[in-house]
Amino acid sequence: PTARGTIVGVTRGTTRAHLARATLEAIAFEVRDVVELLPDVRTLRVDGGAAANDLLLQLQADTLAMPVERPAVLETTGLGGAFLAGIGTGVWSSTDELAATWQVDATFEPEPPSAGATTYEQWRRAVDRAKGWAAD
Repeated sequence: PTARGTIVGVTRGTTRAHLARATLEAIAFEVRDVVELLPDVRTLRVDGGAAANDLLLQLQADTLAMPVERPAVLETTGLGGAFLAGIGTGVWSSTDELAATWQVDATFEPEPPSAGATTYEQWRRAVDRAKGWAAD
């Protein structure tokens, strides 16, 4: 609760593009924190508006060192509601039948880190520096 948002490592050469990329990297690193708590995850399936961003999904694959799959239908929350209604009204007979409708739009394979890429360890250090800024 005492953490505050920070931007670390800014220089006179920092541009809007750098800040945008740092935001995408932070999302990928935050997801890594969660995925590392889950056993036996070999592929990450994503959805939602952010999943439309190819750079984010490539960063995510690189950071997790595993494939990231984007579905053909990004808004799976709404689709899930429709599926539940369909099961309730007898349009579909089982969740197995629904699972067969899921299709991959794109798969992002992990690539080796590039020179100068922000590392997870650098990000963790920046997160640690953001802690303790406000009084309890």
